[in-house]
Amino acid sequence: MSNLDGVGQLAFFSAETEQPASDDLAGLLAAQGQALGSDSGTRVSIVVADTWRAEEIAREMRAAGLDATTTTSDEGSPLVRTDYSHDLDSLRRAWSAGAVKAMPAGWVPTPRALRLWVLAAGHGDADRYLLGLDPHAPESHGPLSTALMRVGIAPTLVGTRGPAPALRVAGHRRLVRLVEYVGAPPPGAGIGDWPDAV
Repeated sequence: MSNLDGVGQLAFFSAETEQPASDDLAGLLAAQGQALGSDSGTRVSIVVADTWRAEEIAREMRAAGLDATTTTSDEGSPLVRTDYSHDLDSLRRAWSAGAVKAMPAGWVPTPRALRLWVLAAGHGDADRYLLGLDPHAPESHGPLSTALMRVGIAPTLVGTRGPAPALRVAGHRRLVRLVEYVGAPPPGAGIGDWPDAV
């Protein structure tokens, strides 16, 4: 049975109907992703927990017209990154406050940005779903909670005193909305990796 059986029609905008765009990589910056600038442009990179996540993020990057590679971090975790591109300069500037990563005021996550956030740092927690946050950017946690509310998903901020802060999405209607936005799970996702409204 589909995750969406019996819950009404899909949201008008979803990750499966939107055209990929480089600005959608904001979803990686909402998680633990980083944007690094140079004379050659901007590189967005992220270390993730699983190889399937890195491969799917790289696929999404390429769909947005960016060159992407997967490799391994110094700690042995999967790492995916774009090549340097001036197409990402405005994204880096928008998500920077001096040398610190910061969510731009009024940011509204697109469905594809939410999908990338789920790919980067999403996982199930019993009958709830957690969207991981960057522990090194605590000032962004509250604004990111507000950003989710702007798309009708009211989360709870959890784990702020530990190494794994997250936004917890609970309740059938909120989970349905999240599923509608992010679309179907990729082939490598296991049970609990992807939001489920059943």
